[in-house]
Amino acid sequence: MAPVRSIAETEVAGAREMLAVPEDAVQVLCGPLLNYKHMGPDASSRQVWNGSVLIVTRPREQPPLLQLQCLGAVSNVNGPTAGAGNVEPTIEGVKLFSSPIAAFWRFRIAVAMEDYEARWQYTIPGFRHVDREHTMSSWNFVVPAVNDSMRIMFHSCNGFSVGTDLGHWQGPLLWHDVLRLHAQRPFHVMIGGGDQIYNDSVRTEGPLKEWTNITNPHRRRAHPFPNTLRAECDVFYFNNYVRWYGTEPFATANAQIPQINIWDDHDIIDGFGSYTDHFMRCAVFRGLGGVAFKYYCLFQHHNAPPMSTFTTDAPQTMHASEDGTSGIDQRQLEGCYVYKEPEDEPSWIVGTKPGPYVEEISRNLYMRLGKRIAFAGIDARTERTRHQVNYPETYDAIFARLEKEFTAANGEIKHLILLLGVPIAYPRLAWLENILSSPLISPIRLLNKRFGIGGSFFNKFDGQVDLLDDLDDHYTARQHKAERRQLIQRLQQLAARYSVRVTILG
Repeated sequence: MAPVRSIAETEVAGAREMLAVPEDAVQVLCGPLLNYKHMGPDASSRQVWNGSVLIVTRPREQPPLLQLQCLGAVSNVNGPTAGAGNVEPTIEGVKLFSSPIAAFWRFRIAVAMEDYEARWQYTIPGFRHVDREHTMSSWNFVVPAVNDSMRIMFHSCNGFSVGTDLGHWQGPLLWHDVLRLHAQRPFHVMIGGGDQIYNDSVRTEGPLKEWTNITNPHRRRAHPFPNTLRAECDVFYFNNYVRWYGTEPFATANAQIPQINIWDDHDIIDGFGSYTDHFMRCAVFRGLGGVAFKYYCLFQHHNAPPMSTFTTDAPQTMHASEDGTSGIDQRQLEGCYVYKEPEDEPSWIVGTKPGPYVEEISRNLYMRLGKRIAFAGIDARTERTRHQVNYPETYDAIFARLEKEFTAANGEIKHLILLLGVPIAYPRLAWLENILSSPLISPIRLLNKRFGIGGSFFNKFDGQVDLLDDLDDHYTARQHKAERRQLIQRLQQLAARYSVRVTILG
């Protein structure tokens, strides 16, 4: 046991710790996190790779800096190569969001693509991780040759559901294999298909534990989501992201392999969007969706969050305004700063109206993955209900963007990779859906509610069979079959019209 310090001793120790940190040190809580945004020609018609780096620091006013340098061709890393030593102008960080405990800084990166596969190094002067005695200040990533397509890694479900024996399944072990393969032949991009983080423990170890333990479903649905509860959930999501995105070897992969992400239910909470409509519209779930969206924007997209999110004691936040986001609550902005993005990301295909349970419009993705591959990612969570995955207008916007890009590419695109949060092909299991939703389950559900019989067989939210939300989540569920068929048919028509091969990840 550590010796107990007096107040005076604690103050002296704190002063020594502060003196040990150089005045110009960038005290980092999380990061760096590397994202890929898009590629395209600049004013001189050279193809440019665009990305971003994010770091989360202790509050500071002075923007941190990033220095970018080309190390040359990947194939000749042991000797002098073309392009080696090229140093780009120093990039100043843009503060996306700050609170009394942290500041989020984004560095925009744009590098010209060469005839060779190039390795780039970025350095953050003064970088010092607050939880590590020895930390790096330089990292590198690889950009494909201008006439090549990217080497792609895909992952999803990057965590564990509540109830998993973490003594047996401990930590992000598969990322060791990712780094081993990356060292042999570098990945140009890693695609996150949803559930990059599991936030489910907000109901078992976090601020929703008391709410989850309310046994009366009517009281649970009617429970408010005031600003005090929002603030507690905000702290929980922030800390969980910092912990998980700072866990090795996932943290090293995040710093070296550019990410593209869409979200799914565990990025919010297990089953979000697939419970019954009257329960999904309860204040706590809507408030939770807003908080999760905030940190999804920051950590996974390196974009400024909404100014405010849903609470029941600020009516203006309970409905999206004309710009498709929650109204402003000055209490949430006290001691905070939120950057106003000048325009939407070029890689985004934004929805036309807010989701039914999250007061935000969907952010779908389009970008090129090198010369011959196009990528589209469908945000299948912001608009999701038990009876729809996305609005028809969202599909129209996505396919309109694909038509525009394929026409402009003039046959150069040979392959479309489509990312979905859940599989498009999955065992139908209609018989199991029928059993779990049949009247036969009602007596068992009553016994579970009164006496706890059945345990974890029923979920703690709407009292339905826990497996049912997963079955309802898939495109093959009976309520999603028509939507699934229409999506497949439109993809077939697109593939035939432009002679493009389509691969669906989910």
